[in-house]
Amino acid sequence: MKSKVKLTSEGSVHVKLLIKHPMETGQRKDRKTGEPIPAHFVEVVTCEWQGKEMIRAHWGPAISKNPYLSFKIMGPQAGDMLTLRWLDNQGESGEQQAQVS
Repeated sequence: MKSKVKLTSEGSVHVKLLIKHPMETGQRKDRKTGEPIPAHFVEVVTCEWQGKEMIRAHWGPAISKNPYLSFKIMGPQAGDMLTLRWLDNQGESGEQQAQVS
C-alpha cells in the first residue's frame, strides 16, 4: 500500500491511496487448467484520525486490480497521523500510518 497525505490550501486533507491487490472477481478461469480462479477482492477500506473513523468504503469484485482511492477529509493538521486499512474477502489485510504533510 502506498499513500500520499497532504494538507491543501483550503484546509482539507487530500488522501491518495494505492493498494497492491489482485482483485479477482471469481468469474475467470485459469487458462492452463480451466479451473475457476477464486474471488479475491478488497471489501473494506478505512481511514482513521485520532481513533475516529473518517471514511469507510465498501467495495466489491467490480473494482480493478491494484485499486486507487482519493478523497478529502476535514480536521487533521500538518504533522497528524492517519491510519489507513484494508480488508479483503479472504481475511488478508493491510495497514499503514501516514503523516499529513
